[in-house]
Amino acid sequence: MANTVAVIGAGISGLAALKCSLEVGLQAICFEKSEYVGGLWKFMDQAEEGRASIYRSVFTNACKEMMCYPDFPIPDEYPNFMHNDVFLEYLKLYAKHFDLLRHIKFKTAVVSIQKCADFAVTGKWDVITEHEGKQQSAIFDAVLVCTGHHVYPNLPLHSFPGIEKFKGQYMHNRDYKHPSHYAGKRVLVVGLGNSGADIAVELARSAEKVVLSTRSGSWIMSRVWDNGYPWDMVYLTRYQSFLNRILPRAISDWLYESMMEKRFNHSHYGLVPVNKSLRKEPVFNDDLATSITCGTVVIRPNIKRFTESSAIFEDDSIMDNIDVVIFATGYSYAYPFMDDSIVKNSKNKVSLYKGVFPPTLERPTLAVIGLVQSLGGIPPTSDVQARWAVRVIKGLCKLPPKDTMVNELNEEEGEKKNWFGRSETLSTDYVNYMDELSSFIGSKPKLPLLCITDPKLAIEMFFGPCSPYQFRLMGPGKWNGARKAILNQWNRTISATRTRVVPSHQESSWIVTLVKLMFLPLLLLAVFLAWS
Repeated sequence: MANTVAVIGAGISGLAALKCSLEVGLQAICFEKSEYVGGLWKFMDQAEEGRASIYRSVFTNACKEMMCYPDFPIPDEYPNFMHNDVFLEYLKLYAKHFDLLRHIKFKTAVVSIQKCADFAVTGKWDVITEHEGKQQSAIFDAVLVCTGHHVYPNLPLHSFPGIEKFKGQYMHNRDYKHPSHYAGKRVLVVGLGNSGADIAVELARSAEKVVLSTRSGSWIMSRVWDNGYPWDMVYLTRYQSFLNRILPRAISDWLYESMMEKRFNHSHYGLVPVNKSLRKEPVFNDDLATSITCGTVVIRPNIKRFTESSAIFEDDSIMDNIDVVIFATGYSYAYPFMDDSIVKNSKNKVSLYKGVFPPTLERPTLAVIGLVQSLGGIPPTSDVQARWAVRVIKGLCKLPPKDTMVNELNEEEGEKKNWFGRSETLSTDYVNYMDELSSFIGSKPKLPLLCITDPKLAIEMFFGPCSPYQFRLMGPGKWNGARKAILNQWNRTISATRTRVVPSHQESSWIVTLVKLMFLPLLLLAVFLAWS
């Protein structure tokens, strides 16, 4: 049974891992390279080596009811979608509320973690850290790696012939900070992800010309969805997840594509994905379609080659006199402080059981927290991962045999290729994943029981948003405020936007709603009578 645990990183996942470690009685120390908590969400004017970096205008893509830790709601006065400064304040509040700061060693980098000589028996790790130029070694019973996957930029220059001839400036988007540096310039943004779309739209307001190049297209979603509610509160429901599981794939694909096309026809904007049915994470941007239709952003296909001053695209169109190329080509996930063989398989791909545990370790005393991508928020995902991980480390939960874990991983790779297009992707289905991990620790919501004991809550949990509070409703780590938070989540969402009191006569009455519902059948009846 483990007693001491080293947590690497004090970002979203690191704070959750630290809190969950203390929750089960582990002696935890968190090592943070910088002098602050928040990781990715701490904006810096200059990108620093070995640290995540964001641009000044970053907002959350998940709303506050879906982006919070399951036992610590985001304050009512915060907006539904938060600027990075606002969300960072929330992370500071979380660290203060659970008294985590005294367990964090700031300005302390983890240089290496290595198995102790008796690892096969004890599962212990030798952790070497560096603080103010001095290195120190300490032995820990377990390690939780929480360094995220937005640190090491992926810059595949070999995929762009002629880039070595290009005389303008080119860079990865991690070095982009503010649009003022690009005013009046001709900018090519490569990559249609969240960052690429954000940067293109932002630059379009002051640059001379902005072209956005995409290899495979993408669905574009707005943060504001049906009836003005946040997209994830409408879409991320147990009901929707249930339909995806039981419906034939063809019908499920049709419903998915119909939903994505609801706001505008992606083909008309040159954005439609090459494979429309894949459940790759969509791009969240409220302004890209407007920028395209106003001509301030031009969409082009993949780049065939560069010249000294131009880019030639696969459709043979050309962008001349380029000043700057910004590669929004994502990140590679790497752990320079430990041997790659610990977390990577024979294909040199990160391979983790349920996205958390290396399946071939002799002892399950190392876990990776936060290395998944889903439509859900990272805080609740990291919380459930960490709760499961510390219970395994503590000896309260057991992992399957190695062969079973490896076989399950192989099966999941096939499923991921079918749904997301790539077997090695970090993507996963949010609701199913959260349910599976919470079932391991005994905190999966028991909806059949709730239908009898608390039908109001059961209905809200099934048809309403699958909010983080559901995973602290029962079982180990239960939070007494979970039921109230679930039943009040819509009110908090509305109160965040309803900053002006609306007179009652301006609200839709039930009579108006009834008339609207009756209008269609009455219209059909009138048409029938007219033709008869």
